[in-house]
Amino acid sequence: MPLWTTFLIAFSVLLPLINPIGSSLVFLGLVGDQPSKVFRSLARRIAINNIVFLAIIELLGAAILNFFGISLPIVQLSGGIVLAAMGWGVLNEKSVGDNTRNKEEECGSQDQTEIQHLEEGIFYPFTFPITSGPGTLVGLLTLTAHISNRTLVPSILAHLGVPLAVVVITVLCYFCYAYAPKVSKAVAPSTAHGILRVIAFILLCIGIQIAWNGLSALLATIVKP
Repeated sequence: MPLWTTFLIAFSVLLPLINPIGSSLVFLGLVGDQPSKVFRSLARRIAINNIVFLAIIELLGAAILNFFGISLPIVQLSGGIVLAAMGWGVLNEKSVGDNTRNKEEECGSQDQTEIQHLEEGIFYPFTFPITSGPGTLVGLLTLTAHISNRTLVPSILAHLGVPLAVVVITVLCYFCYAYAPKVSKAVAPSTAHGILRVIAFILLCIGIQIAWNGLSALLATIVKP
């Protein structure tokens, strides 16, 4: 699988799961009324944490699966179903705010108004689960399983596409977080809603394709010519 193909697949899968615009609205609600330099400082540290966090998950994903004795086709089938369900869920959301409220429920309602308290929340809840929640981890593990059954060199090149997508999306998150007050005023809800719908449909298709690949591999072990 070529590097750029993996990058595009990973980008399409992770973008609606991380949802930089929706996450920035949650981030803005927790940070509150703070100077611009505070938003930029927090955004920079969250971006670094998110890249390191997801890189560790991507690198150790195969080891985790081996430890629990989970085969790649099983992960592809179950993970593909989960991704397809997420895409279907986003397609049927009434507004972008629904996704925002879901992330608020994951992290809990916390009134952090002092800079010191905000800095203590760099990893939790700002990095996890606001930026990268459980859905993102499932998507990343599924992608890792999907590209791990390659030969050595193609597998290495394919794996490089995933962290590259993580970096690009995290950079988008940085700008959305750093300028969250402006983003909330500049992007019309209807525009963000339409973009998210298109991405969600792509996520639905990718999930079904990955699930089919896993199911085909499982059926091949049962139905022999």
